Amino acid sequence: MPLTLYNTMSRRKEELRPIDPRNVRMYVCGPTVYDFAHIGNARPVVVFDVLFRLLRREYGEAHVTYVRNITDVEDKINAAAKERGETIRDLTERTAKAFREDMAALGALPPTHEPRATEHIPQMIAMIATLIARGHAYEAEGHVLFQIATMKEYGRLSRRTLDEMIDGARVEVAPYKRDPGDFVLWKPSPPDLPGWESPWGRGRPGWHIECSAMSESLLGEHFDIHGGGLDLIFPHHENEIAQSLCAHEGRPFVDIWMHNGFLTVSGEKMSKSLGNFVTVHELLREWPGEVIRLALLSGHYREPLDFSAERLEQAKQMLDRFYRAIGEAAKTGTRLRHDDHEPAAVIAALTDDLNTPLALAGMHEALHALNASLQRAPEEAAEKAAMLRAGGALLGLLQQDPARWLKGEADDAAAIEDAIRRRNAARKAKDFALADRIRAELAGQGIVLEDKPGGKTEWRRA
Repeated sequence: MPLTLYNTMSRRKEELRPIDPRNVRMYVCGPTVYDFAHIGNARPVVVFDVLFRLLRREYGEAHVTYVRNITDVEDKINAAAKERGETIRDLTERTAKAFREDMAALGALPPTHEPRATEHIPQMIAMIATLIARGHAYEAEGHVLFQIATMKEYGRLSRRTLDEMIDGARVEVAPYKRDPGDFVLWKPSPPDLPGWESPWGRGRPGWHIECSAMSESLLGEHFDIHGGGLDLIFPHHENEIAQSLCAHEGRPFVDIWMHNGFLTVSGEKMSKSLGNFVTVHELLREWPGEVIRLALLSGHYREPLDFSAERLEQAKQMLDRFYRAIGEAAKTGTRLRHDDHEPAAVIAALTDDLNTPLALAGMHEALHALNASLQRAPEEAAEKAAMLRAGGALLGLLQQDPARWLKGEADDAAAIEDAIRRRNAARKAKDFALADRIRAELAGQGIVLEDKPGGKTEWRRA
């Protein structure tokens, strides 16, 4: 089944035809590490993690290279370090570590490479020198700027006119620019800010040149997929295209450009002033990472997604249903396999431009089949549970132990089991008032009881 992806450049779905099937290459713009990642930052991580998993399934784990960069030199970083009274290196190390931990909690696999911008300064300087030599960039008052007039197709990705791009980017109008739309490749750095020696004096790179240099260094001049959020189409990705094409004399750069849609919180754009600015770090205190991940996958990646407590609650209930069924299958006595194939409906949905809502519908079909087998043919339940887990693995879901998921941390398990024994004793003695009181007390702690045939009572966390 061919894998088709929506290409922002062509505005249509296209079949992925890897340049080299033995090394399918993808670059996704990563975080600027100056604070905890917010939930909007997490959406592209989760989206492209699903694509990474799908590519590994299609071409083999050893034949996919995924690069997600870390921007660790940028004005926001400088300002945050000064405000907090810590060194820039300490700030970026701490926030990069927090980012990795938070994304791992959401079930995201580590990328093949995670380059830091500060580790690729020589490559950036070399690319800038090439652009100057080829007449696409110029030096002015310690700055080096890309001259957009030398790039005939500038604006092709965003499909905006030059005036629209300048207005939308709120570009700095500086007297040393030949054109208001010319953008910075290199800028001077004062002694109190990070800087590197270059042919144009001590300075630091502009944001856009970083990704062009890092992608070339790790993936080559021409690679398969470049991803990021919708907000990166202009100016970031537009400028990446200009730099890379001009540095490589017009040779191909990226075959498929992919962008995920915007995220709102409870119907409004996320903003600290509105009080709805939510970090992943904060959410993880209240919700399991798998719940947050499923909530992010519940909408198609190209569409806007409204993130809310209701969406999280729905995701939690959905995962509970899946894990309960997998747990019941494990009780049939047939060992669960871990090598089964995914439900066909899940593969069909994901290979059609990562249609995760349709893939989740396929997962629900597999769940219904599992529940039916538990009733009519228990010997088939393990096979269907394995299929469900295999489909979940492609989505980064359902890989935990069902009992651990449903019961959570076991610190208070002994006390819960003791309360259940007291309740069962009360029921046997026909002291239903006490039995109901114990059930209500457990419910107040978020514990749900399920009375089974034969007098057995099972429990899980709500």
